[in-house]
Amino acid sequence: MQERAARTRQAVLEAAADEFADRGYEGASFQRVGRRAETSIGALTFHFGTKTVLAEEVRTAGHARLRCYLAELASAGDPLRELRTLIGALARLAHEDPFVRAARRLEADRPEGVPPLAEAWLPMLRDLLDRAHGAHRLRPGVSPEDAVALLAHLTEGAMAAHGRTRDSAWDSVSVWDSVWDVVLHGLTVDLAGRAVPGAAHGSAGS
Repeated sequence: MQERAARTRQAVLEAAADEFADRGYEGASFQRVGRRAETSIGALTFHFGTKTVLAEEVRTAGHARLRCYLAELASAGDPLRELRTLIGALARLAHEDPFVRAARRLEADRPEGVPPLAEAWLPMLRDLLDRAHGAHRLRPGVSPEDAVALLAHLTEGAMAAHGRTRDSAWDSVSVWDSVWDVVLHGLTVDLAGRAVPGAAHGSAGS
């Protein structure tokens, strides 16, 4: 009985993640979540009494999944390579993981009193840019603070573009590589102290 209840609860959470990601908080309904989960409204309300409770559970799961993914990112030694990996991973998660997509949508719809997803990845981005600065990989005149501001906006934009639709043009690897090359050209120098050219794959990796 407990195993069946656990399966039902997980099915409801997964259905709710899709529902909130697609329709937002106001547009989501218990009825559609029940149909998606192939369960009754009675079972749904037994596990999650209100839509607010269900939304908070989905949002919490999205935060936990994001932190788990980030913890599993491998260190590359080169902070610029790690930056590329981090931003690319965040963009993919915003597209592929329904709980992360839902957490972003719920954050936009009901931001009050809830820590943003950026609290999970922004410290990592800052640390990598501090490391790049310490290794003299940032272009002279580019401060880590300015680089953080630019890359935070780039990351949010990449996540928004991926999260908007499952068949976004941002899924193209070549599009992401082109954007990253432009960013590197403006921010960084190579190991010999030269400005990184537009085709920067060799210095940052892919």
